[in-house]
Formats: sequence, structure tokens, C-alpha cells
Amino acid sequence: MTDLAQPLAAAPADAGGETSVASDNAPSFSELVYAHFDWWHALREHRSVRSTTAAYRKTLKEFEDEHGHIVHAYWCSHLESAVALTERGVGVQGRRKQLSFYRESDWATKDFPEVAAALHRCDELAVRAKAVLTGVRQRICLQLIVAAAAHLLSLVDERTAHIDDAHAQIALKQELAALEEADAYYRQAANGQAQIVYFAGMASVAVAVAGIAGIWIAFDYMTPLAALIAGSVGAVVSVVQRINAGDFELDYDVGRPYAFFLGGLRPLIGGLLALAISFAFSSGLLHLPMADGDSHATNLALIVVAFVAGFSERWAQDALTTATSTGK
Repeated sequence: MTDLAQPLAAAPADAGGETSVASDNAPSFSELVYAHFDWWHALREHRSVRSTTAAYRKTLKEFEDEHGHIVHAYWCSHLESAVALTERGVGVQGRRKQLSFYRESDWATKDFPEVAAALHRCDELAVRAKAVLTGVRQRICLQLIVAAAAHLLSLVDERTAHIDDAHAQIALKQELAALEEADAYYRQAANGQAQIVYFAGMASVAVAVAGIAGIWIAFDYMTPLAALIAGSVGAVVSVVQRINAGDFELDYDVGRPYAFFLGGLRPLIGGLLALAISFAFSSGLLHLPMADGDSHATNLALIVVAFVAGFSERWAQDALTTATSTGK
């Protein structure tokens, strides 16, 4: 038997470094499953349930004291197997809620490889959801996962009770489709969350660049500094446009700090390309189709070109490549 509860509970709960490690006296999820199974069968067989009820309630209380309140669970009727989702308060006064997924079923699915593979996929998805997602997104995703795992486990339980195999195969396809929906929700939610972190990093650096350069310009106007600001803003606008168009995918499994770091690089790259473009026009490598002698119009034109350079890195690179090729 495999008690999946312990590896999941021992994993880092969040960026704050808190963990959910069971104490030596706390019962494992496997022990809770066995206690529930004994109580349930004593109840169904009309035997004396006083001792089994007391043992189950004691095990349940000790488990929930350590791992949190069980908010959703499925207990097999014919097998010592179950899945559960727990919630416990962490942080200051327990205001922040931590969810954990538990499963005890590996030995019960040894004759059902398709169900076993799907349940292992639930495990993987639960680990990712707990590590990557936060707040409502995490709760919704874990609820979908535990529901899918419960339905999959119910198929094993029914087939143990000699339910028609053809019916079980149809139900299995339906549950695999539901698991695909849970996976799709995770990917969508994780990408959306990563976009928020990416945008936060991008906006922070863009504001810092614009603030520092803007203070300098207030005392002494310099075209390169204006181009730096325009390029940074152009990079931000470009990303926002791609997000609105639904054409912006991120590697969401790498973690928040890395997504924030990548977001911070975007306005820096846009600003540096804008600087290079402004220098190319100022030095004569590239030419603006404008009348000579109008410095104000030239400065405005350079700001526009710098914005475009930040907005489209490819255009800026092509322009610089053309300029250097022409200058040779």
C-alpha cells in the first residue's frame, strides 16, 4: 500500500516556507481509511459499532487536528481505499487556508491499470496546483481533482462489486474526459496567474525607468532618455495587447520570482533597443523623412520611433541590422 498523504504533506506549502509535516503521534491517512472501513462494515453488517465508532472518531479527530478539516472525501464501500481534501488554517491566526490532497488506493488498483494511471495523474496535477496556484484558483482546481479522483476510485469499487464491465468502460471514458477538463483549468489558471506576476515585474521596472529618466529630463532634456522611456512604455503596451488577444503563454511551473524577473527584463530590453534606434538616427545611420532644422519635430519623431522599437523587438532588430549593413 502507498500512503500518498505523507509525501504531499511534507512538501513546502507556499513561498513562506511553511510545511505540513505529521507528528509522530498523528495517524496517517492509511490508518484513517482502515478505521473508516472497519466502522462502515460493522454498521452495514449490524454488528456492535461502539468500539469501531470510537476508534474511527478518535482517528479522525487526531488526523484532522494535524492535517486540517476534511472538506471533501470519497470512501470506498468494498475496498480499504479513499481520497480526501483537507483544509487547515496557517499563518497569523490561521486566516490563510492551506489545502492538501490525500489518496490511499495504489494496491486496490493493481488490476485496473487505466484507473491507476489516471489516479497518478491526479496526484501530479494536485502537486502542481498546490505549488503553483493560489487562492480561489487553487481551491477550484483541487476540488476538480479530488472529484475526478473520487469518481475514478468509485469505478474500481463498483467493479469489485461485480458491476457490468462494459458500463465501467463507458464511465471510465467520461471520467478521463473530466480529468482533462481539470487539467485544462489548471493550465489556464496557472497561465493567468503567471501573467499577473509577469505584468507586475514589467510594470515595476517600467515605472522605475520612467521615474529616473523623467527626473533627469525635467532638469536637462536629452533625446536618448526620452527614447528610453518611450521604448519601455512600448514594451509594456506590446505585452498588454498580446494578453488581451489571448496570445501570451508563459512557463508557469518555474515559479513567481522567475516570472517576475522575466517581466522586469521586458521593458529593459525595449528601452535599450529604443536607445540603439535613437542613436542610429542621431548618428545618420538611419534617416527620418523630415525637413532639416526642425529640432522639435525631430525629437518627437524619435520618440515615436523609440516607442515602435520597444513595441516590436523584431522591427527594431531588423532596422538596426539594415543600418549596420548599409554603413559597411
